[in-house]
Amino acid sequence: MGNDGGSIPTRRELVKEAARSKTTTQVKETQQEQQSWDWTTCPLSHMPLSQPVVSDCAGKLYNKDAILEFLLPSDDSAKKAESTEYLNGRVKSLRDIIEVKFEVETESKDGTTTRAGDIWVCPITRKRLGPGLKSVYLVPCGHAYSEIAIKEVSSDTCLQCNENYTPDNVIPILSISNSECDRLIKRAEDLRERGLTHSLKKLSGSGKKRKKPTTGDAPNAITVNDSEDVKTSAALEPNVSAPSKNTSAISATIKNANTASLTSKVLKDEEERSKRRKRAMNDNLKGLFSNGATSKEGKSGDFMTRGYSIPASTRR
Repeated sequence: MGNDGGSIPTRRELVKEAARSKTTTQVKETQQEQQSWDWTTCPLSHMPLSQPVVSDCAGKLYNKDAILEFLLPSDDSAKKAESTEYLNGRVKSLRDIIEVKFEVETESKDGTTTRAGDIWVCPITRKRLGPGLKSVYLVPCGHAYSEIAIKEVSSDTCLQCNENYTPDNVIPILSISNSECDRLIKRAEDLRERGLTHSLKKLSGSGKKRKKPTTGDAPNAITVNDSEDVKTSAALEPNVSAPSKNTSAISATIKNANTASLTSKVLKDEEERSKRRKRAMNDNLKGLFSNGATSKEGKSGDFMTRGYSIPASTRR
């Protein structure tokens, strides 16, 4: 039962090298490879990253179309399960992501146009954002900078859009630091307790419930929170016209300018339709009834005053 030479090898002879932990250099090389892949490839669709690029509360980068595909119902259960496992509950709606606005380098240092794809740079230092440079983006505006630029400027407003932000809302992009990851996890938990999402918008279902209208409430006390509610109510109640004086009152209670203008337009259209219906109804009823002063007997009268006369041929 021996080998070619008739000897039986021992375990020590069969094991070439003992298992050992990776060195610091090997760990850094592995992290560098992973960072390069994360900066260039969407982890959900495995396609190259291209604008628009979005990020979740952990600072991961995704293609926006991949997130939309994940949120929509899909028949591919295997891909859905893989994406769900990777996201780990961080993205449940579009409010849980921020569109990262990268500055794109279009010209090289000598003034010639670059032929490469999208090269993301810091708008302040003009250094290339990527695996070799710590980068961050701001919430809620989403503009991306190098970390050193944000620390040196030490301002509480975005330098590109003047949007206010706090130090907690400076999100590192694809950070490998354990302390930064723990900070992001704690930030997400604090926002969830306050009923907010990563984009600082309210969680779905965390808003106050609308009060049911009572008999003593005034018509202009109704608040409209969404244009879809206005369209639905207008479709369900076609015969009710909103007075013009209440149209501005209802629109004034809406904070969003676009929603307010749309609501006002819907209410005005409904009022015009109601007026047209009333005018058409009056014209149709005019022929049914005649004025008492001009009513005549016989054929000149209408059907309400004329009555019915028996033909002469049938009389006995």
